[in-house]
Amino acid sequence: MNAQAQIQTLIDTYRQAVMSKDVDKVMALYADDIVSFDAIKALQFKGKAAYRAHWVACMEMCPGPHIFEFHEVAIETSDSIAFAHWVANCGGTNDKGETQSCWMRVTACYRLAGGAWRIVHEHWSAPFDPMSGATLFDVQP
Repeated sequence: MNAQAQIQTLIDTYRQAVMSKDVDKVMALYADDIVSFDAIKALQFKGKAAYRAHWVACMEMCPGPHIFEFHEVAIETSDSIAFAHWVANCGGTNDKGETQSCWMRVTACYRLAGGAWRIVHEHWSAPFDPMSGATLFDVQP
């Protein structure tokens, strides 16, 4: 399997792991030195322990079914580094049974080490209106 297909498989595995709320499976996809600029809670997360705690908290925010749809996935690869970007419809069902989601922008960087690709950097964000400071969660591709 070529590098592009391997990254696509990793992205698919990542999406499925989140949908099934399998934090262990999600974390297995990250390098130990992951740096994430997630869209919520903190400016950045450094290392697996910090990011794992964040993932656990995220799963608890949406105890019902998750929405985690990826669109417009683009992948670029080289021998040992790759990146991908896409737009994602992300959300879930809260403890009141309400389903909420929004569109986010995602960029992920991968490194090949020991024969396996791992996520070394991830960035999730939503656009905002600089005049009001409001996050634009209702924009769509």
